[in-house]
Amino acid sequence: MNARITIDTTALQERLGYRFQKNDLLMQALTHRSHGKKNNERLEFLGDSVLNCIVAEILFEKFNTLDEGDLSRVRANLVKQQALYEIAQSLSLSDYLRLGEGELKSGGFKRPSILADTLEAIIAAIFIEAGFEKVRDVLRRLYAQILENVDPKTLGKDDKTLLQEYLQGHQLPLPVYTVTATTGVAHNQQFEVECVVENLNIHVFGAGASRRSAEQSAAKLALIAAQKALPQTTQVSKKISARKKKSLLEPSSGDEQLNLTLRASS
Repeated sequence: MNARITIDTTALQERLGYRFQKNDLLMQALTHRSHGKKNNERLEFLGDSVLNCIVAEILFEKFNTLDEGDLSRVRANLVKQQALYEIAQSLSLSDYLRLGEGELKSGGFKRPSILADTLEAIIAAIFIEAGFEKVRDVLRRLYAQILENVDPKTLGKDDKTLLQEYLQGHQLPLPVYTVTATTGVAHNQQFEVECVVENLNIHVFGAGASRRSAEQSAAKLALIAAQKALPQTTQVSKKISARKKKSLLEPSSGDEQLNLTLRASS
């Protein structure tokens, strides 16, 4: 994270699982444009394409039942800035950045965009030096743990979508969102939105700097509430169904039937 001409990258290369034959190529990949004319911008461009291609291949092989739309959604979330930033952090990449004095003083070595771009540049450098197969091996290792925890059904979906799909999966009506309050001046407003799932008696509120963000906030709370309520609802429904089935198969006296009705409605 300094402006030195050379940096000891031994530990970084060990974490990557690849040792560069041309150290100057790795140095260029680690060089931000603020440091000098020979920087990593062109490598970043190439690395972005290589990354998208390889992650697409990995997902195509791993999730063989996903359709095109879901594969595209998952890939987009695995190659976006936040995902690359987290991988860069796992590599301690900020320790090896070559930044200009201005970026150093402003904390550029912590900036997610710079770390994500540098990771893409390193991917391109490996591709240039060792080819597609080698960089694919590196990316498979870097993404291995992430892919173990990925739920392709939910990754990249916002809270409103997740709530809607969850309710539809239980054959329940869609939630209703209502703006209940707006505060602040025009350029700095705060919205409060109520989300109602009537069938589950869920009434929750969310706040945000826009109506959309407030709705997302409320949807997140509603989803949590629905997930808590539905297992109980499902369990009660099963008990009632079982009792009704038993009453049909084994006719009981009037008193026993009355007791069954009371228990079911309690």
